[in-house]
Amino acid sequence: MDKYAHHYILCLRESNFQFPHHKGKTNKSWPRARIIEKKMKRRVHCVIMGGGRGTRLYPLTKLRCKPAVPLAGKYRLVDIPISNCLNSGYNRIYLLSQFNTASLHRHVQDAYRFDRFGKGFVEILSAEQTEHGDDWYQGTADAVRRNLIHFHADPDDIFVILSGDQLYRMDFSKMVEEHLERGADVTVAAKPVALSEASGLGLLRMGDEAKIVDFVEKPSDPTVIERLVPPELKSSDGSGDRCLASMGIYVFNANAMFEALEGESTDFGKEIIPSLVGDKDIRSHVFDGYWEDIGTVRSFFEANLQLTDEVPSFDFYDEDYPIYNYPDILPTAKLNECNVRRTTVASGCMVGRSSFDRCMLGVRSVVGNECRFKNVVMMGADSFHGNEESRSQLGDSVNNVVGVGVGDRSAIENAIIDKNAKIGSDVTLSPNGVEEGWSDEELGVYVRDGILVVVKNAVVPSGTKIGS
Repeated sequence: MDKYAHHYILCLRESNFQFPHHKGKTNKSWPRARIIEKKMKRRVHCVIMGGGRGTRLYPLTKLRCKPAVPLAGKYRLVDIPISNCLNSGYNRIYLLSQFNTASLHRHVQDAYRFDRFGKGFVEILSAEQTEHGDDWYQGTADAVRRNLIHFHADPDDIFVILSGDQLYRMDFSKMVEEHLERGADVTVAAKPVALSEASGLGLLRMGDEAKIVDFVEKPSDPTVIERLVPPELKSSDGSGDRCLASMGIYVFNANAMFEALEGESTDFGKEIIPSLVGDKDIRSHVFDGYWEDIGTVRSFFEANLQLTDEVPSFDFYDEDYPIYNYPDILPTAKLNECNVRRTTVASGCMVGRSSFDRCMLGVRSVVGNECRFKNVVMMGADSFHGNEESRSQLGDSVNNVVGVGVGDRSAIENAIIDKNAKIGSDVTLSPNGVEEGWSDEELGVYVRDGILVVVKNAVVPSGTKIGS
């Protein structure tokens, strides 16, 4: 462990015993003691884990970190946990990241500018070289350990640890209140899930008063999974059995977290939480609303397209609990004689005479005439104009106006088109008939989880045919 972090933890733990009680006496130390005791008022620190290289989301993470991946036409993944924090009344937010953070920095700086009198902030803490070490974060717990010095937390404070790649809406204040009422050291948010999803998640079993008595991270043994199915989630014939899975959301008493981080453990789910079962008062907070772990290309694709349903599982239109983003100053979308079914169109889109079936068109999406889109997530563009080099590769087919978007007579199905992609005319793109894992690095086209992905800034020339 970083020696400086270790020293800081010890100082914080010992500080519980350094506050004198004067009982009316007056001396020079009294004002300082009063200031310290006032600062000991419990605060809530929200820490969002930016994740590692995001290999399961590759190639969407080829040029950006996971929290910066665009979502739902105009948002980023990181907007979900940040908005949940703000809607819960918490505005001390730290975002820990280390890979491809430039676009994340730009987005957070543009979107989250707080009133300086409110003392709120979203602060990005990237992995940094120090005199004690120069390697990357080794896991979620290691990332928090290395940044303890930046949190300026007191032993009585509360930490809410969050993931940066999930889609859900949750009031953390209810979980924190429950945590405090129970007098728990740690509380783990849990959600009932089908057994078919169990092997990819951390599973837990509760005893009396929601106390966690067993926790196994990503079990593969069916007997272990069966052991963790609680009686109340069993079905009569076993086909509908469910178990409680960790959502990767934790509430810690600061003192308990400082103590847990004294060792060499690097990850909360794999090491810290299992090690605390039976040693600390660790409880579960059950959440049964919509929650999707957007950790793979397939889950990202489906999470976006379900938003086009008549009644989507996740509601971005809830004004009481909004999802925040940068201010939208784009013009309204423009569609010309389109045939549209279950499709969401963001601001700034310019669309010709084309058809769309279950599609998500992100900001500044440009589509030519006679195109056919089915099951497509198009992220749009950072600006309307492409460079001359890409235009020369595409010809003048992209709406004859700009160098981004999709040209005339192109057919695209079951695909993700990342930001700033430039696709020419008479192009066919589909994963049908293409081997899983296939890629063309030069074109910037991949097939992952049965989805065709055109990467950010890719140029696909006119006449290209991939799939059927």
